[in-house]
Amino acid sequence: MFRRIVLLAALLALVLVHAPAGAEDFYKDKALRMLVGFSPGGGYDTYTRYIARYISKYIPGKPTPVVQNMPGAGSLITANHIYKRAKPDGKTLGVWSPALIFAKAMGDKKVRIEPAEFEYIGTPTSDSVACGLMAASGLKSLDDVVKSGKVVTMGGTRAPGNTTDPFLFLNKELGTRFKSIPGYGGTATIRLAMESGEIDGACWTWESMRVTARGMLDAPPDKRLIPFIITKRHPDPEVKDIPLFSDVLKGENLAAFNAWNGQNKITRVYTLPPGTPKDRVAILRKAYKSVMEDPDFLAEAKKAKLNIDYVSPQDIADALHSINNMPPKIKEYLQILTGFKKAK
Repeated sequence: MFRRIVLLAALLALVLVHAPAGAEDFYKDKALRMLVGFSPGGGYDTYTRYIARYISKYIPGKPTPVVQNMPGAGSLITANHIYKRAKPDGKTLGVWSPALIFAKAMGDKKVRIEPAEFEYIGTPTSDSVACGLMAASGLKSLDDVVKSGKVVTMGGTRAPGNTTDPFLFLNKELGTRFKSIPGYGGTATIRLAMESGEIDGACWTWESMRVTARGMLDAPPDKRLIPFIITKRHPDPEVKDIPLFSDVLKGENLAAFNAWNGQNKITRVYTLPPGTPKDRVAILRKAYKSVMEDPDFLAEAKKAKLNIDYVSPQDIADALHSINNMPPKIKEYLQILTGFKKAK
């Protein structure tokens, strides 16, 4: 009996020694790569670098966060990397644009990811799209644009139909002549193009614009970035009195805009590759949520004027369902307006 007990104890010790490390031990002495789908200096990059300062605090083993920019094709390069190439071991996070989710729903053949297959960690905030013009263009309001009849060039990251293109609805409603100039690596390069006079303006999220373009918003009057329309009311002096899209758009055009705008409820989706072990997904989701509630993080974000309004994985799943199940009539309207389907 004694020999049996000793043998069983030895076998148990052998099993424990060779058992795979639990998720709690997995991250010890490892790096956590955080891939950003846009160029340095933009909103995606800024939010990620602030989050990276805190997330290790809430992951057992305290891995070292490493932020890397992987811009291109409106963040499709990063999304493709996370979907197809990154090892699904919980050590690589990717943040990319939900415009790709919209594009996939519209039937864009260049988007070969399956959004429903990613593991979603969360997003730091829902966003409100705002459009702005450089004062050097001679245009300071939407009324100015309408009355001028001019072609107004607007920078974009990829075409068609992404978060930088809401002026397409204005063209349809008001007969304005906004023209998308796609291909920029992110809002940082778009800002440089605006300051150099290469383009007249751009649309992106106010939550990013108010931080990353602060110098342009505060510039001398003749060099200033002037917001002229936004999706929801904010108290910031630059936008508190400008028109809302819902004030300007009507009927079917407004309904289509609201469906298109669903992507902005989940801006900056933080994702893991399909097939990532569920225990590691759970650890990273919990850590991410903890960062969003961390008093020091919130204080630092407030000081930097970063809006934080945590969006959970379940909220992301609900938004995905809404985008993928929009009414057929609205979908066809959006396909034609945004260029995914040619009008007959």
